[in-house]
This record gives sequence, C-alpha cells and structure tokens, in this order.
Amino acid sequence: MSSNDDLLATIASSYYILNQSQGEIAKRLDMSTSKVSRLLKEARERGIVDIRINMPIPRDIELEQRLIDHFGLKDAYVLKTADVSNPQARTNAIGKLAANYIKRMLESFPSGASVGVAWGRGVHAAVTALPDNAATNINAVPLIGGIGTLAIDSPDVTRVVAQKLGGRHYDLHAPILVERPEVKDVLMSEPAVQVGIQRANEVHLAITGIGTVVDEASSFLRSGLLSNTDLAHLRSEGLVGEMCGHFYDIRGEYQRYEINRRIIGLDLNQLKRVELVMAVAYGQLKAEAIYGALQGQFFNVLVTDDGAANGLLEVDRRIVETAG
Repeated sequence: MSSNDDLLATIASSYYILNQSQGEIAKRLDMSTSKVSRLLKEARERGIVDIRINMPIPRDIELEQRLIDHFGLKDAYVLKTADVSNPQARTNAIGKLAANYIKRMLESFPSGASVGVAWGRGVHAAVTALPDNAATNINAVPLIGGIGTLAIDSPDVTRVVAQKLGGRHYDLHAPILVERPEVKDVLMSEPAVQVGIQRANEVHLAITGIGTVVDEASSFLRSGLLSNTDLAHLRSEGLVGEMCGHFYDIRGEYQRYEINRRIIGLDLNQLKRVELVMAVAYGQLKAEAIYGALQGQFFNVLVTDDGAANGLLEVDRRIVETAG
C-alpha cells in the first residue's frame, strides 16, 4: 500500500468507523476540510471504501433516481428482480415497497383523512402488506366502480384498507363499465354516485394500478369485462394503458376515446388534482402503459421493478429518436 493509499484509509476509517467529522479529521492531519472531503470521495472511487447497505427489499437506487430526474416524479421505488426470482415473491416485494411508502405518508395525514383505492394486483399486494393498525381514523374510498369478480376489486380492497387504517370504508354504488354512455349518464345523475365521486376527489392519497391492453396482463380481460377482440380493437385505436378504468394512448390522451364514456370512476383529470397519486405497476409488459400515464401526468409516485423501469426508459428513447 502506498503512502497515499494509507492516508486515504486513515481518513476513511476516521470518518466511517470512528464517526469523526471532516473538521476533526482535518485538524488531526493538518489539512483543510475541503481536502478531506475530496480524499473521502477518492477513497470511494478507488474502492478503498466499500460501502454496503443491507436492504430488506432489494432495490435499484440508481434506477430510481434516473426515473425521478427524467420524468419529474416525487418518488420512485424499483425492485431488483435478479434477487427475487419467484413471480409471487416479486409481487409480494412490490407490495411491501408500496406499503412502506403508504405508512410513511400516513404519519402526516390528519385524523379523518381519506385514502383512495383503485384496483389491480399491485394495489392488492400493497394493501395486503400494510400492517394491522397502521393508522387510526383514516378512511378508505373507492376510486372506481365495482367489478365483483376478482379479489382485486376496488370495493373489496377498500374494505381491507379501512380495517387496517382504523377508519370507515365507503362504497361507489355503480359498476366500473356499462354498456352504453346513456347508462353512465343516468347513473352519474344519482345522488349516491355523485357523492361517491366527490369523496374520491377529496382523498389525500390515491393508490392505483396501471393496466395494459396486452392480453397477457389485462385486468379487464381477467375480470371478463372485455374480450380479446375488445382489447384488439383498443390497440387498433392506439390505446396502450388504463388507470382508474380509463384508457389512454402513448401521449396520455384519453378524452376522445369512446370506451371512457362508459367508465364510472374518478376521471383522470380529477385524479391529476390529487396531491399524491401512487401507481403500482411492474413487469416489462407494462412499460408502454406506464409511459403513457407519465405523459398524461396521471401520477407522481411510482412503485415498479427493474424490468418495467428499463422498458420505460427504452420506450422513451425510441419515441424521442422517432420524433427527432
């Protein structure tokens, strides 16, 4: 070891092991604090300092920061899938990451605040991972109408959230999808439905999945609400994803598509006005759907995995190159 290496090791040991301040180290070694700071950086870069952080859930911190910086997110959590090979274990890990964020946010919510819940496997995993008694007197509100055929149905998930947060749950007395726009108009004129939508407008945190029009990963297909033919038609129109039941294209445009005139739930423009919207979506098949939702600015916190995150950045690169 050279004398310079020995100096770097001395400074690093004093700082990381003895917990001495840079000022204390500078005084001992008769140098400026700015030089101590520079040498600490050099020690890390040359591998003399090997920092290990034992995370309970493996995360890609660098990829998280890329997403935050590139897309202007408030926060992002990215699961490292190489360390979690089993699909169910991945879903559980995603749920725990989301639940950790929810718990942290709940600490600042006033008593009587409300959390809005949509649907999807990621949302269900997040809610399941919340500990019992995670909060007191925090209410749960569905963001969409009911499906009724899946465990990930919004009303069912909402009841679980209310139990865990010590509040009451509310219902939105309508289905998520109706046959004709006129039926939606009638239901939306009902006072009970109007009150339900107003409650959804007032939530402090919205927890939602991001759906896709890809057959293999479509909640609408799994629930029987749409067929393979229906999804093929949506793809032909240029639609790539769905949030709170509303479908959108790669640019985040949704208002001109007919199917959304038959959806009952919080409108995406209304969703954008919620202060915190956490989207839980993972798997490479979700990349385009996540990208479209980002373009629409429908959410500001993302919980995902590295497959979806890298796919998302690749979609962004491809679109930028095409536009250029």
